[in-house]
Amino acid sequence: MGTRPLHASVFAEVAARARFRLISEHSVSTQDQNSEPAPDREQKMVALSYVNEAWAEARLDGVDDDCMAMSCLFAAFAELVTTYGEEAAAKYADSLSKRIRNGEFTVEIARQ
Repeated sequence: MGTRPLHASVFAEVAARARFRLISEHSVSTQDQNSEPAPDREQKMVALSYVNEAWAEARLDGVDDDCMAMSCLFAAFAELVTTYGEEAAAKYADSLSKRIRNGEFTVEIARQ
């Protein structure tokens, strides 16, 4: 395909920061009994890596970021509804606005 567009390298940086943040926020200490088991964390990291790779490939193929975001959200909520039911998925969705406002999904990009 040739050289990667600049936005692909920016995405790679954002994805790396998101992975670092996910690891940092879910690290286990011996005193923290409420942390999830390591295999769950590892599975989340692997899953996030797959999503990041697919997103990067879609960008290289010209798929718009907003389209990818909406498609990922649709797929995620469809899976949650299938797995846990509509009410549980709706309760989870209700909790997202507070988490978004608290900056839980904010990834800062370092400008050079």
